Amino acid sequence: MERTDRRGALAWMAGHPVAANLVMLACIIGGLLMLQNMRQEVFPTFDIDTVTVSVAYPGASPEEIEEGIILPIEEAISGIDGIDEVTSKAQEGVGTVTIEAIEGTDLQRLTNDVKGEVDRIITFPVDAEEPNVVQNASRKRGLSVVIFGDTSERTLHEITEQVRDELLQEKAIDQVELFGIRPLEISIEVSQENLRRYGLSLQQIANTVESSSLDLPGGSIKTDAGEIMVRMKERRNYGREFADIPVITAADGTTVRLGEIATIKDGYEELDSYSTFDGKPAMMIDVYMTGKETPISVSETVRGKLEEIRPTLPEGIGIEIRSDSSEVYAQRMDLLLRNSAMGIILVLAALSLFLEIRLAFWVMMGIPISFMGAFVVLPMMDVSLNMVSLFAFIIALGIVVDDAIVVGEHVYHYRQEGEKPLAAAIKGVKEMATPVTFSILTNIATFMPIYFVPGRMGKIFAVIPVVVVTVFLISLLESLFVLPAHLAALEQKKKRSGLLLFIHERQQAFSHRFRHWVRDIYGPFLHQVLEHRYVTIVIAFILLLTVLSYAFSGRMGMTMFPKVESDYAKATITLPYGTAFEHSREVSERLIETAREVAVSTGRSDELLEGIFARVGQGSSNIVVVTVYLAQPEIRDKILSTAAFTEAWRKAFGEVAGVEAMLFQADAGGPGSGATISIELNHRDMSVLEAASSEMAAALSEYPKVKDVNDGFSGGKTQYDFEVTDVGRSLGFDA
Repeated sequence: MERTDRRGALAWMAGHPVAANLVMLACIIGGLLMLQNMRQEVFPTFDIDTVTVSVAYPGASPEEIEEGIILPIEEAISGIDGIDEVTSKAQEGVGTVTIEAIEGTDLQRLTNDVKGEVDRIITFPVDAEEPNVVQNASRKRGLSVVIFGDTSERTLHEITEQVRDELLQEKAIDQVELFGIRPLEISIEVSQENLRRYGLSLQQIANTVESSSLDLPGGSIKTDAGEIMVRMKERRNYGREFADIPVITAADGTTVRLGEIATIKDGYEELDSYSTFDGKPAMMIDVYMTGKETPISVSETVRGKLEEIRPTLPEGIGIEIRSDSSEVYAQRMDLLLRNSAMGIILVLAALSLFLEIRLAFWVMMGIPISFMGAFVVLPMMDVSLNMVSLFAFIIALGIVVDDAIVVGEHVYHYRQEGEKPLAAAIKGVKEMATPVTFSILTNIATFMPIYFVPGRMGKIFAVIPVVVVTVFLISLLESLFVLPAHLAALEQKKKRSGLLLFIHERQQAFSHRFRHWVRDIYGPFLHQVLEHRYVTIVIAFILLLTVLSYAFSGRMGMTMFPKVESDYAKATITLPYGTAFEHSREVSERLIETAREVAVSTGRSDELLEGIFARVGQGSSNIVVVTVYLAQPEIRDKILSTAAFTEAWRKAFGEVAGVEAMLFQADAGGPGSGATISIELNHRDMSVLEAASSEMAAALSEYPKVKDVNDGFSGGKTQYDFEVTDVGRSLGFDA
């Protein structure tokens, strides 16, 4: 028997099990400690390489927005470095310009440059509001809370504000946003009769109100007693306070106050919008995660707080949780844990058939050691626990112990030949170090291209190679430096009795039969294959061509992302601009009614349906959005899937005259959602663009598998354009 070379780091680690155990414990204990403080979120946080400029211009048509807002902004920012693409949108009352930066550009500098150029624009319309320049950031929404009931809008708003304030008092909640609430407004209405009686105009009253509602610092006065601050404090926040404003003050001291000549109301801006939940007026609270809060901790905090709030709510007011992202996160975490446990059991069971059970145990330990070791390193690389990184761990789970299996099997081979445990471990790991290393490097090279995918999706996918490569490298170190020490510590012959003896005898019997099959059946077959290598290459090439021809024949479909069902079905109906609010409401009610009919037709609507949230006027009164919340997959799949429900809902709703676009989604919010194809048309003449988009949409609609085609054009509201004639000017009128 040849002498074993015990030089080198591999041999030293194999002969010093204490050092190997310290490395193993550092990975496991360090991983557990780092895991406690590791950031947890549903999707990875990343910077969005866009800057948005928005300017409100109340009452302006899209044409006016384009000419007065969009074009000046585009011209002003055209010379800024670092801009990749500019996308503008003109709609009634507001213009938005989205600037996409070239990858690697300093976004903060670009934002400052854009703001500086926009602030220098002096040609904005007089009535346009101040430009708002923001650097876009991804926000992490935890869940949504819907508050509903048959009560006045004011009462529901106050209850929603109260719930928000109570949620913000919790340490785990930092950011809460209200949704579905119209902006507050104080309206002052003066009749024509009163204007004539007192010789006033609306502009005079507006100027009086503006000058009488101020909160301005006036500096300070230095006196012998010290410095005294001066401030004009006349700010008014409620309608009743505006009623005291003096409009007319006579020489004899007689005063006419605003409340005496005007009707003052505390209310809401007159927007054609409203929200309902299960047919009742509703408002929604979105809870976001901004710090180190985990999705599960935020969800538990909100649920616990709502249990305290529910008994205090007035009768008839309900409160429900919808769109809880922690449920998806918990499901993915549960999947990883179950797959890990299953993988450990399968590896242990499979290796126990071919190797000794103790050797199989230490090979199996490569899974938890590699994963825990990765948790030590990943937080330093700013990687969080999220849906994508958990998916990467699941990918690595099936590959991570390959190197350990190869090293363990080779050590076992030398043990079977009579080598002592330490000698077998050293010889086995040294002979396998090079092929195992190159095997891991090959796996790394397979995943690394994902790291260089550009754009927003690339920032999400970049987490996958970072996690997988980290796990692979730690697994390689574990198989070369930790595993051999454990295998060297196993005595080759140890007295067994009872169950252990029975298992060992059966395992050895199976192992001998398997070696016989390899030696006497597979071996000769492999010899013949190598002997006739050209025939083997031809057969392999034919199989490759067969597979490729099938793939390129069109029989195998291809999708960038699979369609994944949501827990809710969503319908978005776009009506023409200027549509009467009552008609929009009728469309919303029809959507709700048909959704209920589909649920009732299953015979188990109480189990399937968890609520319907409807929103009329999401950004504009011509848009109707209805979301039908369905039961969890384990219940829903036994009754009616989201896709089947959405398709039945689409058929039940049918066609509505005057609808510009209909979109029914069973996968809203998922990676495969949204339009499959988007086509951009360019032309200077808007009428040509309108005709071309309409013609293309009609042509695409002819295809049987194409649905929800939107031509992308909306005519806007009816508008009357006035011009002063010569006769008008002669009578003294101007524009």
